[in-house]
Amino acid sequence: MKLRENYKYALVVPTSMGVRICPPDGQPVYASETFRMQVTSAETNVASISSYLGLPTHVLTAFVKDSPIAKMIKHNLLGRGMTFEGPEVEQGGPWGYRHQFNIADSGYGARGPRVQNDRAGEVGRTLSVKDFDLDRLFGEEGVGVLHLSGLIGALSPETSQFCLELARAAKKHGTLIAFDLNHRASFWKGREQELHDIFTEIASVADILVGNEEDFQLCLGIEGPEAGGKDLGSKIESFKAMINCVREKFPNASVFGTTLRQVINVNRHLWGAILWSDNEWHIAEPREITVLDRIGGGDGFVGGLLYSIIKGWDAERQLQFAWASGALATTFLTDYAQPADEEQIFSIWGGNARVKR
Repeated sequence: MKLRENYKYALVVPTSMGVRICPPDGQPVYASETFRMQVTSAETNVASISSYLGLPTHVLTAFVKDSPIAKMIKHNLLGRGMTFEGPEVEQGGPWGYRHQFNIADSGYGARGPRVQNDRAGEVGRTLSVKDFDLDRLFGEEGVGVLHLSGLIGALSPETSQFCLELARAAKKHGTLIAFDLNHRASFWKGREQELHDIFTEIASVADILVGNEEDFQLCLGIEGPEAGGKDLGSKIESFKAMINCVREKFPNASVFGTTLRQVINVNRHLWGAILWSDNEWHIAEPREITVLDRIGGGDGFVGGLLYSIIKGWDAERQLQFAWASGALATTFLTDYAQPADEEQIFSIWGGNARVKR
């Protein structure tokens, strides 16, 4: 797996942007009168590791024309060091298009998180290849890594085809393709065969595949062991067995990864990771982390992995950086990590939480 030499953007992500609404201080939604609102999307969560650490990242999305939420989103992306492009879609009246709302109770202690997605009229569902010049993007400007998520891939028939065309164009121009399968049953309902075929084609050209045992089985139809139970040791072995099956069907991929999580309570987790790269396994044994907000930890892991691949690090260092990037994300109230520098992330891996002066 080799990164192309010349590119304008180290990382490109297609996504549907929205906002996340949370009560402060770990309170449940129904018991709160005050809320924080922040910009969100899983794919830009991933890209934030690279953008905050200085790599050029680019977002492909759609906006509601003249919407104050769209303006908030644009300012946020620029503040995170990301550039963006995409169509301005007319709202079409009060029952027309809008950006998605994610209403989240982060939980506290023994009370688990609860999240409600309100995606009716979501403008990101309209994303289409006709709105972007892929030959310019991948050919003339150049892209190091294209990151695709199963969330945007299954959001609508339009976004599914959009992701497929992006993967085809990226492959044509020598861009590495990362695919986080991210299966969501509600997105797949009634579209199982259609999405299986699209996800299988994307996976066949992907260089980096991320997911758990259920993702690989439900998205790609790979027969394998049942997903591991609560014991993280069994999860490690079942994931290894699964990847050995996946590698035979998708030989183009040379990196496979997943995270391991055991919830002690909302604010105490055991966090681990598995990576198959350089033709061998690399394991970050689960250890305890303190969690402020768990949402975005998995995206942080993927973001750290892609950053370290772009930087050309060896597989063991990739795993360490990815694990620590995911752990870092759980210390932020935003659902994306905002690393100060590489040293901060490696300090997390090393267990060094001492003050830096």
